[in-house]
Amino acid sequence: MSKHTPSTQQQMAQAAVSTPDQALEPQAVYPAKAIRMGHLPVMQPFPVPQLQQLSPFLLLHHFGPRKVLPGTDPLAIDAHPHRGFEPVTFLFQGEIEHRDSRDNQGTLKAGDVQWITAGMGIVHSEKASPAFVEAGGTMEGIQLWVNLPAAKKMVQPAYQEFRAEGLGALSGEGWRMALVSGRHQVQDGARGSWSEGQGPAKTHTPVSTAKVYTDGEATWSIGVPEGHHAGLYLLDGRVRINGGPWTEKHHFVRFSTEGGVVQLEAEAGLRAIWLAGQPIDEPVVSHGPFVMNTQTEILQAMRDYQMGKMGMLLPN
Repeated sequence: MSKHTPSTQQQMAQAAVSTPDQALEPQAVYPAKAIRMGHLPVMQPFPVPQLQQLSPFLLLHHFGPRKVLPGTDPLAIDAHPHRGFEPVTFLFQGEIEHRDSRDNQGTLKAGDVQWITAGMGIVHSEKASPAFVEAGGTMEGIQLWVNLPAAKKMVQPAYQEFRAEGLGALSGEGWRMALVSGRHQVQDGARGSWSEGQGPAKTHTPVSTAKVYTDGEATWSIGVPEGHHAGLYLLDGRVRINGGPWTEKHHFVRFSTEGGVVQLEAEAGLRAIWLAGQPIDEPVVSHGPFVMNTQTEILQAMRDYQMGKMGMLLPN
């Protein structure tokens, strides 16, 4: 299993976070587009015509929830390649079995997270686990594509898998955040004090991601460093931002790069994904599962995959 450590740039950027003191207002709110991928319904906040990407984030898919009877695999994604970015899976319900051409394999359960660095190329498959297929149930999750800068697009592939209990945690009155990557600064509305937490995932650029939940009425604030893009996608529930109008589920809220404080007010039942990251100011050229900087690099990726340079994944 390949591993990597955060770059010096990432460590410095994360260490430079200071307590923000100005409200960071939403720049826009986008409804997710309903599409289908195989057997699964998918809500796609981006890319859409209004929002092609929120660098370094390239794509966000909310798949499911879909309830299936025993004997059915609602996922069944056969072997396929990736190059030049990091596909991340946040599983909320169900059970997924992963295999790849670098001999990594694992089973994700509800609450777990899988972070793959495709780098120079990897072939993998994602299917419902045999136990899920046998019993049936509900499948739901988020897939997020995180871009890699040109200098990192051809790094060795890596695989990180985190159990729900191994994620970082911040919580307050009525709310909690499961921290996946990066440093997070949060202020509880009831206590008024700021606290910090760190997600366990190693990233190549400064990227902060977290799952957000409420089990009662809650008010809390999240700090965003200046120069970082930030966004919030709602799987369920609704939220009021900085005292503004309510934003309902299946919407994505985009914030500017000015930095500051995002105040959230929610009722019980909110489930959301929080994203913040340093933009990558480089050209993006994508084709299917490949994300590079030039068309020439895309053509090379296609040739390398056809020649087996990204490895092979035989049926099990």
